[in-house]
Amino acid sequence: MPQWTDATSLRILISDDDTHDGQPLYEAILRAAREAGLAGAKVVRGAAGYGRSRHIHETWRGFSYDLPIIVEIIDSDAKIDAFLPTVEQLRGGALVVRQCVQILAPHGTAATPEV
Repeated sequence: MPQWTDATSLRILISDDDTHDGQPLYEAILRAAREAGLAGAKVVRGAAGYGRSRHIHETWRGFSYDLPIIVEIIDSDAKIDAFLPTVEQLRGGALVVRQCVQILAPHGTAATPEV
């Protein structure tokens, strides 16, 4: 029988043109998560989206500089808590979403977020 483990997902919703110290913001967040030893992170580029401005960001005639990006980090609740001050420092005006999740590890690995 599969074993599910409790974990926390942290999603940071930003724009492709957001930066921090001259580098893309998603890269800064990804590096910080890795340096903090978090279990896993991914960056997903959206096809279209909108936020507070209600302006739709999408590719138009093959060009866009502000497509939506989601940085998702998954680890234990305690490790996410410890990482939140870094997120607060980096995020600018980004929306941050925290969610309790359950993870199922791939076959042959431990079902724990501290992988």
